[in-house]
Amino acid sequence: MKVQSITLAAIVLKVIKMKIYNPLNLHQNGRFIMDNKFLIICSFILFTQFLCAEVIEQIPIEEKIATQKILGMIEHSVKTEALHGQARRDAHPKSHGCVMAKFSVLASLPKSLKMGIFKELRDYPAWIRFSNGSGKIQDDSEGDGRGMAIKLMGVEKSKSLTQDFVMINHPVFFVRNASDYVEFQQAIIADSPFRFFFPSLNPFKFRLREFWIVNEIKNKDVTNPLDIQYWSQTPYSFGQSAVKYSARSCHKSIPLHESSSPNYLRENMVRQLEKSSACFEFMVQVRNQSTDMPIEDPTIEWSEEMSPFITVARVTIPPQQFNTPKQNELCENLSFSPWHATPEHRPLGGINRVRKVVYETISRVRHEINGQEIIEPTRF
Repeated sequence: MKVQSITLAAIVLKVIKMKIYNPLNLHQNGRFIMDNKFLIICSFILFTQFLCAEVIEQIPIEEKIATQKILGMIEHSVKTEALHGQARRDAHPKSHGCVMAKFSVLASLPKSLKMGIFKELRDYPAWIRFSNGSGKIQDDSEGDGRGMAIKLMGVEKSKSLTQDFVMINHPVFFVRNASDYVEFQQAIIADSPFRFFFPSLNPFKFRLREFWIVNEIKNKDVTNPLDIQYWSQTPYSFGQSAVKYSARSCHKSIPLHESSSPNYLRENMVRQLEKSSACFEFMVQVRNQSTDMPIEDPTIEWSEEMSPFITVARVTIPPQQFNTPKQNELCENLSFSPWHATPEHRPLGGINRVRKVVYETISRVRHEINGQEIIEPTRF
């Protein structure tokens, strides 16, 4: 499974390095020319590389236009909401807290998984933000997705010097692609999300799978964000393979069942971390076949029977006091993006391509409105 792009320049260099043929023949007047023999060799190499490489990303023609429509709607929404106060994230604006953690790569990984940040035994300092998924600040008792965003610091091969993992407590997303996301955003703006799933009386246009996914997410019973499992939903490159990520709680569950407060998820996290630690197993699921493990459709779950999750790191959250004004301010100003990544862990698929444009722009807009500088943290 390779993500490749083949250019004429790369082929020319390969031909010369292989010493098959030097295409640069000097003409009488001093100009360089290429003859038919060279073109035949280039065509042969291009053909053989095409056969050997599986291009796993398929970008629809309409995606760029759809992405700009999404961006326009979300940017307008963020600016409109900011008229009444602070500019907030368009999704996951309600935080349960940002905590300090340690991300420890395991020593006993198979050779096929030793790449990127997992190449060697190492501990990364990390910020983790827990949140509600809804674009509205609402009571925690409302059915909603629960988010976990991990930011590793000191990642030298990443342009941002960070590596972010953005996850939610369900294995699949409820929007297939950029074009569908336009319709979803339009339904949200109209305050009629039901319309996205049932856009007309024509049953062939119903989005039943997506409707089922949303209801599964909303009906999950969560009393403590530290006790559950999270998934990336979308795929990421892993060297020449593709994977999905997951983080599963690995500490002994503490019976914190307070749920009468509108902010009980934060309060239960505070109670646990006042006296004890928390931990997560960080796992990857390797894509081992293409038909049932699509790159471009995050509404389809990759079968764990075909490819079980493999633990590659351990996330440790020590006891701490995180619910302070200073840390809450830092939490609000942090920006998380799946595109804060090393080349080996590049995001894949249409939803991630949309996120690249939207996340970068919305982060810039809300920081400008709030008079804050965008700074990627380098330490606690």
